[in-house]
Amino acid sequence: MKKIALSLLFLGSVAFAAEANATAAKAAPAAGDAAAGKAVFAKCAGCHGQNAEKAALGKSDIIAGWDAAKVVDALKAFKAGTYKGHGMEGVMKGQANALSDADMANVAAYIASLKK
Repeated sequence: MKKIALSLLFLGSVAFAAEANATAAKAAPAAGDAAAGKAVFAKCAGCHGQNAEKAALGKSDIIAGWDAAKVVDALKAFKAGTYKGHGMEGVMKGQANALSDADMANVAAYIASLKK
């Protein structure tokens, strides 16, 4: 009985630690590398402009200077198919699907560094 109780206690602490790590990861996305993000952004420039100064296809918001967390959130929502707005969901879902989490963090850091 004592072994069962200790096993349950151990499993509970492991589950708690895993949940705490997952929550921390959601709360604080990894900081990106703006220099690496510039290379990722190259394929975005056709619609968003060289410095993210354009409304993509005349529909989207101008994203230059967006906070990095806002960029990551938008890209993840496009990838998940939950982003709503401007009618760009179909185009951006395909673009976002090609990005890893590191790519998203990097391009977000780059976009955040651009002036409006």
